Amino acid sequence: MANGATSSEASPYVELERDAWAELGRNTDQPLSGDEVEQVRGLGDHLDVDEVQQVYLPLSRLLSMYVEAAGALHRAQESFLHRPQPPRTPFVVGLAGSVAVGKSTTARVLQQMLAHWPAHPSVSLVTTDGFLYPNAELERRGLMHRKGFPDSYDRKALLKFVIDIKSGRDEVEAPVYSHLTYDVTDDKVCIRHPDIVIVEGLNVLQPAATRPDGRTGLAISDFFDFTVYVDAATKDIRRWYTERFLRLRETAFRDPASYFAKYAGLSHEEAVTEASRIWDEINGPNLKQNVEPTRSRATLVLRKDHDHSVRWVRLRKL
Repeated sequence: MANGATSSEASPYVELERDAWAELGRNTDQPLSGDEVEQVRGLGDHLDVDEVQQVYLPLSRLLSMYVEAAGALHRAQESFLHRPQPPRTPFVVGLAGSVAVGKSTTARVLQQMLAHWPAHPSVSLVTTDGFLYPNAELERRGLMHRKGFPDSYDRKALLKFVIDIKSGRDEVEAPVYSHLTYDVTDDKVCIRHPDIVIVEGLNVLQPAATRPDGRTGLAISDFFDFTVYVDAATKDIRRWYTERFLRLRETAFRDPASYFAKYAGLSHEEAVTEASRIWDEINGPNLKQNVEPTRSRATLVLRKDHDHSVRWVRLRKL
């Protein structure tokens, strides 16, 4: 539990209740309009102007401070090494959390808000869904029932993408995923000279895997400058997943092109049963085995309450 800005017990973290965290942005103008907030809100997420003002405005300002400090350190290092002063490589933010916890909305809000700070107007957002193996390859490997687990991703391609970003390449491409067809597409998103890149996904904080010879390779998180974990009680996330499934059954699942069109005709009770099965067999185990254990690796944790609003924030001390 977060108790406020100070604690009598020594800790490597600062924990702030929502009111104390919101106070940090009290004298800063909120750059997003109500319409912009509506555009970035995910299905079923609790997000309004107050939530943006009280939670995401202080976070965007903190991140902006980190970006500016990283730029100053870059210039000092290049001067120390007697090297020319090339533009520093993009500041990379990793954002993790469970399915249905609202991390995609958090990523979109941060992208919009960070782009309003004059020091870094170019902010790119990439989701790791595009680095999932195509469905045909998952079928070949017997991994369709483990979609979203670490082994369902092309980790080499994802690692190369992040390394290319941090190497300062002029252009870096990322594959695009379609939530309609539930598969990777042939499209690519091209990233050119961003100031900040947000990499959002279930497993972005995973440590490096141990190789058969016992050696440990690189993890994509090795190249992150700041990391955020969106957290909540498992029972709440499970409920949010079911509620989202029911809403999709009335909307996107009714599109004949949708991979999940087969669920559109389910009764309410059948849909709840199916959502529960998917959670219990796939998303729940993945959360417990792979996603939640990475929470302690995050620089900052946003802990949500039962209504999707952020209740407290935990920040690792410098």
